[in-house]
Amino acid sequence: MGGGGWYYVPKVWTPAGGWWISPKHWQRNTGIAFAVVGFAVVNLFNISASKERRPIAPYKHIPSQRWCKHAKEDDPSL
Repeated sequence: MGGGGWYYVPKVWTPAGGWWISPKHWQRNTGIAFAVVGFAVVNLFNISASKERRPIAPYKHIPSQRWCKHAKEDDPSL
């Protein structure tokens, strides 16, 4: 009686998946996770670049001035 045969499974938890390390559709799930994280990173980057201001002009070049929206207004030497 019951739902099939019994087999021994040790009580082990690992973040990598334990004894079943190949879950169904793992490639699709990984791709979706990367797409969501990439979308969030791109949006955060764009928001940060649009809000970046420098009230005092820097004495040397800062790489973020290449994509900063207000760089020419804040630093007349550009």
